[in-house]
Amino acid sequence: MMIKVSPSILSADFGNLERDIHGLAAAGADYVHVDIMDGQFVPNLSMGFPVVNALRRMTDMTLDVHLMIDRPIRYVERFCQAGANILTIHVEADTEENTLEALRKIRACGVKPAICVKPKTPAEAVLPFLDLCDLVLVMTVEPGFGGQSFMEDMMPKVAKIREYINERRPGCELEVDGGVNTVTAKTCIAAGANVLVAGSAYFKAEDPAAFVQALKN
Repeated sequence: MMIKVSPSILSADFGNLERDIHGLAAAGADYVHVDIMDGQFVPNLSMGFPVVNALRRMTDMTLDVHLMIDRPIRYVERFCQAGANILTIHVEADTEENTLEALRKIRACGVKPAICVKPKTPAEAVLPFLDLCDLVLVMTVEPGFGGQSFMEDMMPKVAKIREYINERRPGCELEVDGGVNTVTAKTCIAAGANVLVAGSAYFKAEDPAAFVQALKN
């Protein structure tokens, strides 16, 4: 299983965003993780369409856009148009019907649809959506703020979702986000994750390239 690293730019220096984005490519990162928060679904605000659009102009790396927003069906097409390559929505953010429709809209835009579950949401919650997804994201912290501690008790959920993926959607990637560093990455990989989101640990690393390699190995 090839391990991919998706540094979260929430921890980047927004005064030097272009420098930091080019640094991701130089360090051997695979994706650029972009956290979109609306102050409703999570108690924090971050960036929107203009930043995704600017990122798209800065890099040809895969933009792994994570919508932590209420009723994402309203905005998925605009985020696709802004330049997302992977677009993740939360199972908790809307009705099952609207979530399915949002995933179909993402696919119709030529973007990879993905679903995310918060820590309190059980593994089974992904099942109605799995056949429409190219990636499942498991939060290993409560979404909304960077720099939180890794929740190791999420690993049985990761392992369960890996089983579902192997049975029903073998090409689907399994991503974890929250508190990932060189130690916790090994725990995530052992549970079945193959995409690792690292925020503060990546941007605080003295040698980002060595950090990325340590996660992959």
